[in-house]
Amino acid sequence: MNQHTQIFLLVFLFLFSCKSNSPENGFTLEKAKQIEAEAWEKGPAKILANVKAPIFPENDFNIEKYGAKNDSVFDSRPALMAAIEAAHEAGGGRVMVPAGIYFSDGPLHLKSGVNLHISEGAILKFSDNAEQYLPAVKVRWEGTVCWNYSPLIYAYQKKDIALTGTGIIDGNGRTWSIGWRKVQKPDKKVLRQMGNDLLPEDQRVFANGILDLNGDGKDDGHGGGKPHWLRPALIHFYECENILLEGLTIKNSPFWTVHPAFSKNIIARNLNIYGGYLNDDGIDPDSCEDVLIENCYIETRDDAIAIKSGRDQDAWERGPCKNVLVRNCRLNSGVNSFCIGSEMSGGASEIFVEDCHILSGRHGLNFKCNLDRGGHVERVFMRNIKMDEVRDAVFIFRMDYHGYRGNNFPTKFNDFYASNIICEKVDSLPFKLVGVEEEPLERIFLQNIKVKKAGKESVVKYANKILTERVVVEGKNVNF
Repeated sequence: MNQHTQIFLLVFLFLFSCKSNSPENGFTLEKAKQIEAEAWEKGPAKILANVKAPIFPENDFNIEKYGAKNDSVFDSRPALMAAIEAAHEAGGGRVMVPAGIYFSDGPLHLKSGVNLHISEGAILKFSDNAEQYLPAVKVRWEGTVCWNYSPLIYAYQKKDIALTGTGIIDGNGRTWSIGWRKVQKPDKKVLRQMGNDLLPEDQRVFANGILDLNGDGKDDGHGGGKPHWLRPALIHFYECENILLEGLTIKNSPFWTVHPAFSKNIIARNLNIYGGYLNDDGIDPDSCEDVLIENCYIETRDDAIAIKSGRDQDAWERGPCKNVLVRNCRLNSGVNSFCIGSEMSGGASEIFVEDCHILSGRHGLNFKCNLDRGGHVERVFMRNIKMDEVRDAVFIFRMDYHGYRGNNFPTKFNDFYASNIICEKVDSLPFKLVGVEEEPLERIFLQNIKVKKAGKESVVKYANKILTERVVVEGKNVNF
C-alpha cells in the first residue's frame, strides 16, 4: 500500500466516522435507550427540586365573619374579597370557606400570600352574569393575549397563592359555554388576526369593549364599546409564581378549567375535575415552567391535560412550556387525554408523563398543530401508561389541526420517547405519525408498546428515524 492510498483510506475512515456519529445517523436503539434512561433519571428529579408548595402563615380568615352567608342566592362575593384583602394585608393566611353553599356574583381576584380554602362540605358557586365580570383583565385566550371578561378565579402577577381543601368549586358554566360559543366565532377571528399582526396588547379589547387603564371611567380609545363573546376560564393565573391547587373538586367551567399562563412553580395535585360542556379542558399549563400535575382525576368533553405555549406569531417570542411532570393521573376525555397543542407556538420541552391511566378518549397521546403555528416541540418522555379504549388513535402527530389560516410555518417535532404502554382497544389507528415534507418528524422512539385490538393499520408519513422495539399490534410486531 503506497502513501497516497494510506492517506486516502485515513481520510475516508475519518469522514465515515464523522457521518456515522452525527445526530442524523447516530440515533440507534442503543443511543435512544441511553437518552431515555438519562432523561428519566435526571428530569423528574430536577423538576421536583424546583417545585415547592407555598407556605402560608397560620392565620385563618373565615368568610362568615366578613358577611358571607350559607345561601345559594345571597351574594357573598364582597365578603370573600374582604377576607382575601385582610389575609393579604396581614402578611398571608387562609381564607376559609366553611361547609355550606356560598354564591359569588362575580370573580374572585387572589392576592399574594392568600390560600383560598374550600372546606369539606363547602360549595363555592359562581354566577353567569357577564356584567359582574368587569372590568376587563389581561388574559391569554386560546393562545393569544388580550383583555377580556375576568376569569372566575383570577390572579395577575401574584406570588404564593393557593386553592385548597376538599370542597367544590362550581363554575356554573352552562349559559356561558353553550350560549356564547354559538356567537363567538367573529371575535375569535378578529383576535387571531390581532395576534398575527402583533397588534399592541392594549388594543386587543374584548369583554364589553371598554378598557379603562387610567381610571377615568372612559375607554382608552381601542375598545369600541361593543359587547364581545369570548368566554372566561374558571381559574386563570397570569404571570404568577408559587401556585398550589390541591384536593378540590372543580366542575362546570365556562371554558378551560385550570389555566396558568406565563407562571412558574405550579403544583396541581389530588384534584377532581369535571367538565361537561364544550372547550372544558381540565389542566392547561401555558408557557409555564416547573409544573407538577399528580394524582388527579380529570373527566372532560375536551382535552384532559394539554401542554400549551400560545398561538402563531403572538407566541413566538413569549417563551415555551418546559419542565413539566405529569404522574399518577386518571384521564377520561371526549377528545384528547394528554396532548401538546394545538396552541404551542412558543415551543415545549422537557415534558414527562408517567404512571397514568387513560380510561377513554378520541386520542390517547396527541401532538397537534397546523401550518400557522411554527414553534419547536422536543424532548417529550412518556412511560407506564395504560389505555382502556380510544377511538381514533393511540399515538398521533398531526400537522393539519382545524382553524388553519393559510400560513406556512411548519412546527418542528423531535425527540419523543414512549415506553411501556398498553392499550386494550383502539377503534381506528394505533399510530398516526405524520409530519410535513418541509419539516418531517425526527427521532421518535417507541418501546414495549402493546395494542391488543385495532381497527386499522398505522399511518407513517414524513417521519425520519422512527425506532421501535417490541411494538406489538394485535399480536404482530410492528416496525416503521
